[in-house]
Amino acid sequence: MDTQREIDLENGLYIAGQFCDAADAGRFEVIDPATEEPLTSVANATAADGRRAVDAAADALPAWSALAPRVRGEILRRAFDLIVAHQEQLATLITRENGKALPDSRSEVAYAAEFFRWYAEEAVRNLGQVSRAPSSGARILVQHKPAGVSVLITPWNFPAAMGTRKIAPALAAGCTVVVKPASETPLTMLALAPLLEEAGVPKGVVNFLPSRHSGLLVGAMLEDPRVRVVSFTGSTETGRRLLRAAANTVVNPRMELGGNAPFIIFEDANLDEAVAGAMVAKMRNMGEACTAANRFYVHEDVHDAFVERLAKEMSSLKVGNGLEPGVTVGPLVNAATRDKVQNLVEDARLRGAKVITGGMRLPGPGYFYAPTVLADVPEGALCLREEIFGPVAPVQRFRSESEVIARANATEYGLVAYVYTRNLSRGLAVCERLESGMVGLNRGLVSDPAAPFGGVKQSGLGREGAHDGLMEFLETQYISVAW
Repeated sequence: MDTQREIDLENGLYIAGQFCDAADAGRFEVIDPATEEPLTSVANATAADGRRAVDAAADALPAWSALAPRVRGEILRRAFDLIVAHQEQLATLITRENGKALPDSRSEVAYAAEFFRWYAEEAVRNLGQVSRAPSSGARILVQHKPAGVSVLITPWNFPAAMGTRKIAPALAAGCTVVVKPASETPLTMLALAPLLEEAGVPKGVVNFLPSRHSGLLVGAMLEDPRVRVVSFTGSTETGRRLLRAAANTVVNPRMELGGNAPFIIFEDANLDEAVAGAMVAKMRNMGEACTAANRFYVHEDVHDAFVERLAKEMSSLKVGNGLEPGVTVGPLVNAATRDKVQNLVEDARLRGAKVITGGMRLPGPGYFYAPTVLADVPEGALCLREEIFGPVAPVQRFRSESEVIARANATEYGLVAYVYTRNLSRGLAVCERLESGMVGLNRGLVSDPAAPFGGVKQSGLGREGAHDGLMEFLETQYISVAW
């Protein structure tokens, strides 16, 4: 395999295996967040294009779902190989449209590819069951069938991985899909199209629709009775709107929404490991992640030592264009995100928080913000309630276990939490009391294709990854039979 081959990057809509213009020939620009200059323009899908893509996916569904699971699995495995072979090209593209540093982008491509490898193996594990009804004696046959055409809506913060985390299980289950990538970062998904085609994905099985008409486009697709699943990763506010739209035709919703992750450090924690984990949980993707540590709760006995070490690590990070050697922190994705981060820091500062390091936007061009540590953050600070989505670590002290658990759970969100302690028994007991779909116990990273990713409360519905992710795209059918 030629690992130096360039990806054939197109900038149209991808429908039924062909790149094409939007119905009204509209286009929009994709901006490099490090330079604030346009990278290119892409076709801007309309509601009519959405209906056309659903037609293509519906036409391709019978043949794709009828393929033997092993055949689908082998296609997914070839997709994994092709993504790995083009890792550098894809990583460079992610950095250019998203801003994250190149090492971060390389890690994302590797993570994104893993979903195809995992679901290449899961495709053959769509297992049913046979049992006998205790009262009637009839046989109970249970099988799982492809749900149907699925609309997948992906965010800008992980433009490769959030797409493959949805596409791979849908295809493994036998579904066909229409993917609506974030308008800030559509290029990575468009670059995936020729790789999937080369892997053997038939025309119409995967369709890509970049668009700035998100509401009209997705609304038109959800009105089509052939669409049976909508899978969305993004803000809780947008998720609520999608849930209301999905209710009209009772489309199955799969929602991975916002987070407000607490990071708890007990007095017996290994501080070196806690600081290292905090840097991963906070600074992966510049803090622009739903899993990012949003609130740090540190026991009063180790608070000062932790803050000092964390500030030293944060201040040592090199900020700049993510394509430059040595840069570990790139720009935020757009001006609105940078300005929100700045406003949250200013709010905390005005309420009495101490800026230990950072606390400022950096000179442009580019949407840069300095890695920041805030100490003595008061309870009313907005950064403790809102998802920061930037390189800012607010730190508070705590005294007792019951106190910190209550504060950690005092949020509408419940995606992920982090706990550091040398006492495994206490750590597991605390994990059970946290209202969170995932917990990193002495780990700053929880994402894994083999694990069920998802939250509770207003952080979402359903799970992605693991066998659970496959089941999200399958419908259970029960057959009653006597013999």
